[in-house]
Amino acid sequence: MAGSGIPTLQVEGAGVHVTIVASSWHEKVMGGLIAGAERACAKAGATFRTVRVPGSFELPLACKVACQTADAVVALGVVIRGGTPHFDYVCEGAAQGITQASLQTGKPIGFGVLTCDNEEQALDRAGLEGSREDKGFEAAQAALAMVGTLAELKA
Repeated sequence: MAGSGIPTLQVEGAGVHVTIVASSWHEKVMGGLIAGAERACAKAGATFRTVRVPGSFELPLACKVACQTADAVVALGVVIRGGTPHFDYVCEGAAQGITQASLQTGKPIGFGVLTCDNEEQALDRAGLEGSREDKGFEAAQAALAMVGTLAELKA
């Protein structure tokens, strides 16, 4: 079941700068994801800015560039399945590209890209009032937690 087993992360963001990179498709869902990520950063005491890209396929390049100035990045997007293989290509490209950007830069990128069968599933994960999940918040917390983990590993 989605949502079960979510860890409770205690993250400290003082002195950490986060860039939230968010796609522009599905504005209502994206509004919830962005609000959740911004709330997580504020709660942790991190500074942050939000930039928009056209869609989820454009997230990897923007995340890689954002890693040049940010301590952590949060990638937010939503892809809703349609009747063609386009869904698969966009999801795979975004996931692999974001992973590669993180590995190439050594910076954590929280993965908040929803890949859903329909709009109802996306809305249920967007962190909006009545949603079961808050994937934007979770992605930002994961990125912030990794900043601390990487610092610990380097010590």
